[in-house]
Amino acid sequence: MRRRVAVVTDSSACLPPHLAATSGVAVVQLQLQVGDRFDEEAWVAPEDLIKAMQAGSAVSTSPPDPGAFFWTYQDAAAQGVDAVVSLHISEKMSQTCEVARQAAAQASVPVHVVDSSCISMSLGYAALAAAQAAAAGWDVRQVIAAAQRRYSTGTELIYVDTLEYLRKGGRIGAAQALLGTALSMKPLLTIKNGQVAPSGRAMGTDRAIKKLVEAAVKRAGNDQVDVAVQHYGPDERAATLLDTLKKRIPRARNFVLTQASSAVFAHLGPGAIGVTVSPV
Repeated sequence: MRRRVAVVTDSSACLPPHLAATSGVAVVQLQLQVGDRFDEEAWVAPEDLIKAMQAGSAVSTSPPDPGAFFWTYQDAAAQGVDAVVSLHISEKMSQTCEVARQAAAQASVPVHVVDSSCISMSLGYAALAAAQAAAAGWDVRQVIAAAQRRYSTGTELIYVDTLEYLRKGGRIGAAQALLGTALSMKPLLTIKNGQVAPSGRAMGTDRAIKKLVEAAVKRAGNDQVDVAVQHYGPDERAATLLDTLKKRIPRARNFVLTQASSAVFAHLGPGAIGVTVSPV
């Protein structure tokens, strides 16, 4: 069956490369500046970013280059699709959607840019759902609807060691209410209305991670869900957390352990870890 619609997302979706490749999702890279170095985030090694952040080096993120979007859309057009669905990080966190629209205006095939109002694997699962719909031969409206159903019901649960990096990057949103708490009090965050928001706090890392697990289990309930654990660089806690969730959420369809986007991690800081619960 001819694929009528191509699906594009950005690297903040945290999609494992093999899933993006096998599903046919094109991933456009956000950009990262670490000190004097400016590059697509895929080319910045995790250990380099972690060392830079721990050393206090200046780190900032930028949307993809408009040319990267344009040529991705042109590649899709060359494959004979009727339209492109381009799904992206919340507009309240990034100008990525706006850059995508600039490129879409120049593309030789209709491009539908969609603000997912989310980030990480909530966006990743939406892109995979859209790609599955496209592979089944659905039209562009049906593909967008499949994506919307997934990203509108997904939940991001995030542990951070400190809110300082979110504050520095200007992405702290409603979580600013947690600033000024004791260093031993660890924040738990979520994404609400397209922005970072507080979801709780706990005394110490171990209690915070346990609280993260309880929140994920509660969110899953009796639904069939996909679950992803996102980490950055070597982190033994991520695999342990995934094993715990497998035991606690027996009705989950799939579990994924994935490396977080460098552009996302740059705003969360060393030690951050995330869980996505996405109803199927």
